[in-house]
Amino acid sequence: MVMNRIVVVGGSVAGLRAVETLRLEGFEGAVTLVCGEPHLPYDRPPLTKQILTGEINAEQLCYRDHQWFERNAVDLCLGTPASALDISTGRVHLGSNSIPFDGLIVATGARPKSFSPRSSLRGIFTLRTVDDALAIKERMLPGVRMILVGAGFIGSEIASSAAACGVQVTIVELAEAAMIRAVGPQLGRILAGLHDEFGVNVVCNARVTGFGGKGSVEAVMLDGGWELPADIVVVGIGVDPNCEWLIGSGLRIEDGLACDRTLNAGPRNVYGAGDVVSWPNEWWGGVMRGQQWLVAADQGKHAARNLLAGPERATPFSTIPYFWTDQYGCRVQAAGRTDLGQLIAVAGGHRQRPFIGVYRHNGQLTGVVTINAPKAFAALRTCLHDHSSFDTAWEVAVKNCPPPD
Repeated sequence: MVMNRIVVVGGSVAGLRAVETLRLEGFEGAVTLVCGEPHLPYDRPPLTKQILTGEINAEQLCYRDHQWFERNAVDLCLGTPASALDISTGRVHLGSNSIPFDGLIVATGARPKSFSPRSSLRGIFTLRTVDDALAIKERMLPGVRMILVGAGFIGSEIASSAAACGVQVTIVELAEAAMIRAVGPQLGRILAGLHDEFGVNVVCNARVTGFGGKGSVEAVMLDGGWELPADIVVVGIGVDPNCEWLIGSGLRIEDGLACDRTLNAGPRNVYGAGDVVSWPNEWWGGVMRGQQWLVAADQGKHAARNLLAGPERATPFSTIPYFWTDQYGCRVQAAGRTDLGQLIAVAGGHRQRPFIGVYRHNGQLTGVVTINAPKAFAALRTCLHDHSSFDTAWEVAVKNCPPPD
């Protein structure tokens, strides 16, 4: 099948890397990038960190400027979210307009989970876009009382940034520890200690039941009758894939856009990439959604190459999940299945850094995590890639253990 026009839907890192790769691989046909937001593609990780603290401005987030898209003959459709997909006619609908395609890459990402109970009070936010971050930043004044609902990546990083700005921060978490779904309860308790060390209160095993106030939020109500005063609330309880626009297209939707090992979505000319995609990850041992910046970037490149190669020559996308988070001047890095098995500390612990830990399940190495130990993390990540034994990983961790902070 000859392709003359490829459309990439989604302007975050997966979509941008797909567009870049199409040109790097020599595709000379028309390329269109459809972005739901009115901004050029930009880097999202700094939204919870440097944007909130004022270290950088919004203009510094952009991956590429307008001139790059012009030089590479990439048509931009900014502020025009896709509304429907017609596979039979090969058209992406953007409201009342539509764009034809011979090849399509779906990279529409994810959005914050809706929160129940809902509230129309002012001062309650989620954070996914640069506009969200700037609106929150305006209210982050010294002495302001901020309640963060959820102690995952978003909540924990916002807490760190807000505390640095003199905001009084409380995190409310339904689970027993911070970031428990990402790193398990043992490291979650260590990270909760990090919050405490910097004056952030973490309330675990607590459910938000409502919000109080007249016009603007003034309080957060918890089960058991507890009430926390609040000037601003940010909800960060996870994300849902942006795939509603694909309903009725014939593509399979199961926890996102269901793709095969090569990121193909069914039709030979349709591929997926990024947070919107669920796919069978061989290393993981099952179907997953990446929801990590590096996975999204790599998938964007891989989907573009496979689209150009065609299904007969397409290669599987398998990856070792990796994430990092910066909190209170500490860098937490983790790779592998940190949701599985027992975390065993090689070095460090509660309020003791650097920290190095390895996850063991059925005697096998399944994951690694470090705090302020980048050299050890790089070596342990190689162990995961090489399918090293748990004992080998332990020796590598001890060998690369840095001195205490």
